[in-house]
Amino acid sequence: MAGINTAFGYGVFVLFLLIGLHYVLAGFLATVIGIFFNFKTYGILVFKNKSNKLILRFLFVYFVTYCVAISFIWAFSLVNVNHYIASAIIAIPNALLGYYLNKKLVFENKIAQKL
Repeated sequence: MAGINTAFGYGVFVLFLLIGLHYVLAGFLATVIGIFFNFKTYGILVFKNKSNKLILRFLFVYFVTYCVAISFIWAFSLVNVNHYIASAIIAIPNALLGYYLNKKLVFENKIAQKL
């Protein structure tokens, strides 16, 4: 599932870059759009949880992964790696970070059952 979510997010990011948006804005908009797509796919298909009450924790995880991605893209830009390649390099490690944080902070059974 992470592959579908990662591909979706990367595709939206690239689309925004292609239409001329700055990488920070492109990353932000791709993240916002991805949140709504990914909240349901992660919740239902990966963690078997349909609770909409978990959205704030999910948003926190996306804030963290957005900051990580933008920081790495910025760092790569300092050594003249273009934004497409930098984003592709960070996509899989950041997806793994997102999965781990979602598992531990958002959809963990003990937490989710209380909500």
